[in-house]
Amino acid sequence: MPEVSTGERIVTRGEQMLALRRRRMAASHPFFRGGFRPFFFGGAAWALIALTLWICSLTGEITLPTAIDALSWHRHEMLFGFVGAIISGFLLTAVPNWTGRLPIAGWPLVGLSALWLAARLALLFSGLTGLWLAALLDVGFFFVLGLLAAREVLESKNRNLPIVGVILLFGTADAVDYLAITGTLGAPDLGWQIALSLVVLLISLIGGRIIPSFTRNWMAKQGIKNGLPTQAGRFDLFVIAATAVALIAWLAGPAEAPIGIVLLAAAVLQAARLARWRGYRAVADPLVLVLHVGYAWVPIGLALLGCSLMGLVPRSAAIHALTAGAMATMILAVMTRASLGHTARELKANAATTAVYALVTVGAILRVAASLRLIDYNLGIEVAGLAWGGAFLLFLIAYAPVLWKPRLGEKR
Repeated sequence: MPEVSTGERIVTRGEQMLALRRRRMAASHPFFRGGFRPFFFGGAAWALIALTLWICSLTGEITLPTAIDALSWHRHEMLFGFVGAIISGFLLTAVPNWTGRLPIAGWPLVGLSALWLAARLALLFSGLTGLWLAALLDVGFFFVLGLLAAREVLESKNRNLPIVGVILLFGTADAVDYLAITGTLGAPDLGWQIALSLVVLLISLIGGRIIPSFTRNWMAKQGIKNGLPTQAGRFDLFVIAATAVALIAWLAGPAEAPIGIVLLAAAVLQAARLARWRGYRAVADPLVLVLHVGYAWVPIGLALLGCSLMGLVPRSAAIHALTAGAMATMILAVMTRASLGHTARELKANAATTAVYALVTVGAILRVAASLRLIDYNLGIEVAGLAWGGAFLLFLIAYAPVLWKPRLGEKR
């Protein structure tokens, strides 16, 4: 490792970089002192904006200035725009915890955030600027993020490199989606299906770490000593592997009943895994309970996906159970907890936070019910959109001060 002399001792290259990051942290605006701040705020804002534009397009009130059809744009931006932003914020916040290094902050974080935003605008206005620019910026963002995170993990010799690899795979899925959108690839759904599968596996992996841990900690604080959830073991690894096999079969195989049965089996295993965490015992704490509610959408979504391959339910019901249900709920659960925890605020759900959880749950239930034709379809998706969008609007209102202001006890 390169070294320089200060006259008193040798300063390593790592120490120089650490000092530079400290200066960047001190000189930057609080909003750019941690990746969770701009990406949680930007991702939530984009979820609300993109949903509003989609609904207006669906009702014929506007025509989106994008080079692709409105449905493809909506699907792409919900996965690669909105979910991609939250994954980015989570990764940039988790990496310092994994590695013990200072977070990426200041101008590097401003540049990364600007790249994500530029990709969103480029695709929205691709009817004017061309699709190639959007693809270059969008795919480039995930590879820049992945390489930055890989550098941090490799230099610290941390064991979480596979999670960084998922980000690079997510960027590859983004590229595949652009190829499918342009007709270059013969499988029009492959890109977003890969991305959806990767996020479900991330929820299974990360959820399997944090949900039993947070639940156990809460139960211990309440004096509960029996039946505490345990950390991931062989059964959990088996469930994740079975889910991965089922999703790969969905990606690679024909839409037929045998693959549906495999997905149903994965759903049963995921439900059994969730039951082992005993979430019902944490019903008094919304911050903990919402994690179990969000994860419950994983077996529901997998079961619906399996049933859709058997022709029993529409595929859209399964997709929205996994996206509007599992992904959105887990995202809000993680965003609220991480925003409070990383700004030194009390880990307690106030009325606004509890309302956020209720709205996203109602929105997901109504959206899936509309796809299943359990309620009027048009009315269902409109009310679901209002509830789901309301959850993210309320998050922005309640958590903007948390994300934009310094950590408690920290100077501006």
